[in-house]
Amino acid sequence: MNLDRIEKVLVDEPKFRKKQVKQLVFCDLIENWSEATTLPESLRKMLNEKYPLEIEAENFVSQDGTTIKALITMEDGLKIESVLMRHKNRNTVCVSSQVGCPLDCIFCATGQMGFKRNLDKWEIVEQVLFFARLLKKESQKVTNIVFMGMGEPFLNYENVIGAIRILNDKEGFNLGARHFSISTVGITEGIQKLADEKLEVNLAISLHAPNNELRSKMMPINKKYPIARIFEAVDEYIKETRRRVMFEYIMIKDVNDSDDCARDLAKLTKRKLFFVNLIEYNPTGIYKRSVQERIKKFRQILENEGVTVTQRWHFGQNIKAACGQLAAKV
Repeated sequence: MNLDRIEKVLVDEPKFRKKQVKQLVFCDLIENWSEATTLPESLRKMLNEKYPLEIEAENFVSQDGTTIKALITMEDGLKIESVLMRHKNRNTVCVSSQVGCPLDCIFCATGQMGFKRNLDKWEIVEQVLFFARLLKKESQKVTNIVFMGMGEPFLNYENVIGAIRILNDKEGFNLGARHFSISTVGITEGIQKLADEKLEVNLAISLHAPNNELRSKMMPINKKYPIARIFEAVDEYIKETRRRVMFEYIMIKDVNDSDDCARDLAKLTKRKLFFVNLIEYNPTGIYKRSVQERIKKFRQILENEGVTVTQRWHFGQNIKAACGQLAAKV
């Protein structure tokens, strides 16, 4: 689905038609142009033939029903994975920004599948619309969107920001900017660009290690974007935006969960407008999740040092929809 293409065929239609189409796609969440009874029959037929709205996907639902993973097939046959997570009054969609990922982080299944290509902005939007249509049938809505799926968002910066602007559009999907979060390994150029966007989206840094030696082993991209360089960019971002920044930290047994790691992490993140989000690791290979007692001790050390800490519980592990597990068969 690409609304830019659709708008080109509307040039000879009345001016109000463009607004009608946007309403149908983003607010009414139609899945087929035949549902668009406000449009002329001839136009509906032509749109169904040339620009169908169907999204080809296969769903996998977690045992507790809180998580749905969608395996979505793109026009070129490549596949991506997106996830819907239900939690209390929130319906969060975790979207992918690339087919695969070029960063090769040791703990991430997406990195192990290699990199195919960037997604365009409409392919990103399509992931949200898929779950929005599903939720509509339950009289619910998408409340949050996180760029924490397959790929590194800031290596596809223009399409990621383009998708956010489409979904933020008050005449369309109309999701407030503060309900978007972008997670990056620390691509400093992207952090700097985001600070200049004047978009009140949330920024998260995938840190996962408190020193360069360990982080470079876990995340090879650290050799290009070491910790000090990332924190300099984050400081400038906060200076410009006055917005909080989250530092994500996956807890991997006997890798990055020691007391020393906790103390080193506290030194880095004991700052105003910083907070740490501890993530229970979902195994994708030889590494194991930190035990609960270790996570509790790690968190206690951080909090005793004055660090603000939150903790993300694992969603959808049994359908491989949890953090680090997304790896579509391509």
